[in-house]
Amino acid sequence: MSAKDDENDGPAAEREVIQGEIDSTAEDFPGEESAQKPAGAHRAPDEEDEIPVAEDTKPGLGAELEALRSELDERTHDLQRVTAEYANYRKRVDRDRGAAAEQTTGKVLTDLLPVLDDIDRAREHGDLVGPFASVAEQLTAVTGKLGLVAFGEKGDPFDPNRHEAVAHQTSADVAEPTCVEVMRRGYTLGERLLRPALVAVADPE
Repeated sequence: MSAKDDENDGPAAEREVIQGEIDSTAEDFPGEESAQKPAGAHRAPDEEDEIPVAEDTKPGLGAELEALRSELDERTHDLQRVTAEYANYRKRVDRDRGAAAEQTTGKVLTDLLPVLDDIDRAREHGDLVGPFASVAEQLTAVTGKLGLVAFGEKGDPFDPNRHEAVAHQTSADVAEPTCVEVMRRGYTLGERLLRPALVAVADPE
């Protein structure tokens, strides 16, 4: 080999030796190559990495819904109870108001019964004529509108709940106790008895 060949081969040989050392060093330290990767490069998740898991329901949601449902039921029952109590209160007030009105009307009509008795006696004697007859008719019409009903006629079956017997006799013409004479008519106001009728009663023989 000539001296010229030694000069040419010397640097190339040195480069080959240096490159071999670099390659050997890269193989001994593989982490350095991965360290050169960009920060955003993809990598497989490790076991220690936290992977978010979607939760469909929260643990306390069911209990909260149950509590709200129970409270709603309780409020509904309270409302129903208050509504029923108010309805009963309205019925009781209306009933008491009606009873008070009927009692007041009954008191006024009871005070007018002697006047109606005088009208009945005047009619029986034929004295119900002229202006007095017109006033009597108007008074009778007004008391009728207020609910006053007269009862007690000759021939009515005797009813101890509605008639007051002031005389008794026997008769073959009756099959049951019968009112044969009416001394004073009785009056009712709705279902209420204001005054019984005074009658004479004939019993069967």
